Amino acid sequence: MRLPARLLKPVPRSRRKRGIHSLRAKLTLANVALLALGIVAATVVSVMGMRYYLLDQIDAELTKTRDSLGGSQLTLREIDSLSVLGFVRDRLVQQQSDDQPRPDSLFAAVDGRGKPVGLLGFEPTDAQRAFAKAVDDPRALIEDPDPHDIRVQDADYRASATQLADGTYILLATSTDGLHKGVAKAVKFDLAIGTLLLAVLACLTMFSVRRRMRPLEDMVETSSAIAEGDLTRRVPSSREATLEVEQLRVALNSMLHQVESAYRTREHSAAQLRRFVGDASHELRTPLSAIRGYLQLYEKGMLTDPGQRKRAWDRMNGEVDRMGRLVDELLTLARLDQRPELRFRNVDLTRLVRDAAEDLRVQQPQRPLTVDADGSLLVHADESGLRQVLGNLVGNVRTHTPADVPVRLGVERADGIVRLCVADKGPGLGPQDAARVFDRFFRSGRGAGSGLGMAIVQGVVHAHGGEVAVRTAPGEGLAVTVTLPAGAVRS
Repeated sequence: MRLPARLLKPVPRSRRKRGIHSLRAKLTLANVALLALGIVAATVVSVMGMRYYLLDQIDAELTKTRDSLGGSQLTLREIDSLSVLGFVRDRLVQQQSDDQPRPDSLFAAVDGRGKPVGLLGFEPTDAQRAFAKAVDDPRALIEDPDPHDIRVQDADYRASATQLADGTYILLATSTDGLHKGVAKAVKFDLAIGTLLLAVLACLTMFSVRRRMRPLEDMVETSSAIAEGDLTRRVPSSREATLEVEQLRVALNSMLHQVESAYRTREHSAAQLRRFVGDASHELRTPLSAIRGYLQLYEKGMLTDPGQRKRAWDRMNGEVDRMGRLVDELLTLARLDQRPELRFRNVDLTRLVRDAAEDLRVQQPQRPLTVDADGSLLVHADESGLRQVLGNLVGNVRTHTPADVPVRLGVERADGIVRLCVADKGPGLGPQDAARVFDRFFRSGRGAGSGLGMAIVQGVVHAHGGEVAVRTAPGEGLAVTVTLPAGAVRS
């Protein structure tokens, strides 16, 4: 079903563009940002932990060497003459060599004034002098149990000190350049791995979000198709949909079904209203034309005979009565369309059926009539409405069937509901006429009446919350069954 062109509105193309402001891009950026923060935090924690671990190892080695020298109670001369601590000699030889690069460890002896002194017959090297100058106050290193950070010849060291028995200060230092280089490499490695992970996560997130967002894209396409006029479109189901998206799809399809139903109902109501206005105009035009014609004849003096004037007067009264009945029926239908508040009270339905049968016997004494309405059957309903239903059904039988056709009026209660039936053995209706029997101004063939009787019956029954059904076929008569709900039945 497609909407008329006047109701169609073009869908802006800007709504279909995708970019940095799309939900897909925002979800991807959010995931990447969260992972980036996690990688940065993990890198900082791991690098700091590695640095503290390596520094602790360096400090432990320096502290052990310092405690060994300090606890030996040796003097500088004894160390020099006995060549105690062979590793000191090796380090001093390395420090005296010009071919060696920047030493990883420094070992220097300074006197009480802080000036470096020679060891093992070697003069203090430039590195030892720079070391002694960088320390400045050996006593601070001795008093502090933990090594200190110092900088010697543009290189970073961890330094400690101890005092020999003769008052000479021994300065010890280990380079931390290797530690810093290792930390820098670890940071670069972590950043490289993190960047790779971010790229992989971005790709996986985009793929996953695209797959998960497919149902939403289907909703957009469906909404665009509906906006272009195709009200039959629905959002298809997806195997990849999440619970929330599936709930949204079901709710949207339900809403679309309601919209389509409402639009169909409105179109049907509009068409029915147009047909109703046309039929009402036609029905009213006929008596008005007849009355106007007689008035023109009277005005022109053409009704000179008293008999002619009496016939004209009777015809105009008849047409006025016809218009009055038609207007009353139209007002009744209008009130029923507005769902009026009916005056419900306990009504004996069998009494109403017997009254309708008596009226039919008086009007057509020769018609065979069967009444199945014994005892008393109370229903909670509007009495005037039920009388109008029975009157219209019996009136249809009287108007559209021969006077010798049998008629049956019956009422029964079963399973908490009440059924009222008016059936005749007349010519019946064909399938097409039976489908339109409740349409306003519908009259089968050239039948008499306004064509509003069955529409009023249906309106009154629906106002009571009941249903009305027709069973008919050509040559098999017509049976109209009115069913009232359980709430209307009174014991």
